[in-house]
Amino acid sequence: MKILIFEDEKATNLYPLTYLRPTWELLCGASTLLEKIKRYFPNDEINFWCRPEIAPLLNRKYGKPVNNIKSIIGRESVMLINGRWLMGPGESLPTKAEEQGTCEGALLYGHLAPEKVEPGDDLASLLKKAAGLPKKEIKARLINNLWEPVKYNAEVIKEDFELMGKQGVMGAMAPESTIYGPKERVYIAPGAEIHPMVVLDTKGGPVIIAEGVKVFPFTRIEGPAYIGPNCQIVGGKIREGCSFGPECRVGGEVEESIIQGYSNKYHDGFLGHAHVGEWVNLGALTTNSDLKNDYSTVSVKVGGALQDTGEMKVGSFIGDHTKTSIGTLMNTGTVVGIMCNILGVGALLPKHLPSFAWFIEGKVMKGFGLQNLLQTAKAAMARRKKELLPEEETLLGQIFETTREIRMEAVKKSR
Repeated sequence: MKILIFEDEKATNLYPLTYLRPTWELLCGASTLLEKIKRYFPNDEINFWCRPEIAPLLNRKYGKPVNNIKSIIGRESVMLINGRWLMGPGESLPTKAEEQGTCEGALLYGHLAPEKVEPGDDLASLLKKAAGLPKKEIKARLINNLWEPVKYNAEVIKEDFELMGKQGVMGAMAPESTIYGPKERVYIAPGAEIHPMVVLDTKGGPVIIAEGVKVFPFTRIEGPAYIGPNCQIVGGKIREGCSFGPECRVGGEVEESIIQGYSNKYHDGFLGHAHVGEWVNLGALTTNSDLKNDYSTVSVKVGGALQDTGEMKVGSFIGDHTKTSIGTLMNTGTVVGIMCNILGVGALLPKHLPSFAWFIEGKVMKGFGLQNLLQTAKAAMARRKKELLPEEETLLGQIFETTREIRMEAVKKSR
């Protein structure tokens, strides 16, 4: 069997987190959605179909062509898998071809017989063929909105810990530190270092510390929690339900939040019920609200319109390469685009800041242009010995143009 993981029309609901990545690369729990899908198909060939604008970048990253019908034509059946599917243990999948699984009207999977896949097909035609198969309604977690990975994160960390099948202290843990709660709920990978005066609290769930992590003194990590490879936790108050991707630097108070990777929140300040992209730098005392004073549900701007999340606790959603200054304050449900530059002035940000915009002295501005932002991104990435790929630079240029109108409208309103 061949697997084709695809993006559907709701991928754009997850902007700004999916501007520079496909839906299946979102982090939730101790791994991405893609890694969870791969657990079900360890011996099958994985192929991808994504938005055309990010295809060149994925061709480079994956080392194989995406959006390529030739890769799935052959004698094997083809399983279409929705890239927004947050797969967990015990998911129901067909063993024989000619069945579709749906969840609340959306296609989760479609299992096509080999002869159904033809050279002239594209994603639209494959989905049409899948829609004609016998239907099975599935109860599943399908990521429809920005706030949902955070909503599911704590329970998914617990699932991932059980599926890992690993526990114990394989790295170095100072005797002056302690595991408060069941010791079998800790996994500290080889190469990780837990300094003195650290508390790993496992009463509420497991704590997973990946390879190369350094946890510095006076840090408390409350499970369920996942600290990704080569992260540094600097005197952090890490509350339950947090997941940090690779090479993050985190301090201060963080609660039920996801950081995709390579981002900094070194200093004091509160981050709660938030999802932060890559290469973000949150300045000292940057803080978001995640609870309204009247305890009502939080609304978030999606596709230009406010949408009631139905959730009482919702923080901020911050796109890749955005920087905040000291003292930046964000309201509940704030959405900040990619490559924004924010100078806090002691007042709350707007609930939505378009990509590539600057926020200075309480006003939205267009900034110094794309090239200035690209140079900043390259400098930040070099600090982690990474490079901005040519395909990323091209993609950023395309997004800069497609978001120009909404950005300039925000500048005009601010004036």
